[in-house]
Amino acid sequence: MDEKPASGVEQAVKRVTGLESELEASSDATTGGDALVRARELLHRWVDSVTAIVATPGVGRVVLIHENGAESRIASPDLPMLLAAPVSWGGKGG
Repeated sequence: MDEKPASGVEQAVKRVTGLESELEASSDATTGGDALVRARELLHRWVDSVTAIVATPGVGRVVLIHENGAESRIASPDLPMLLAAPVSWGGKGG
């Protein structure tokens, strides 16, 4: 019983890579070190190329429009809600 329980991150990586292998698609998991630092730098540059965002909380999707007109779609239960404008009840007829 010396085995350490897997963290939530480790469990998620194992689940995702397992699903990818079922599709016979290769995947590359990075969870630390220089590889993670590099990946985060690349992601920051990629996000900085975004010129428009369409958030659709009802379907759990965000579409990023990049400088070159390319679209990137992100399925997420949380991100569309974070990006959606809050409801305002203080308008003129209310």
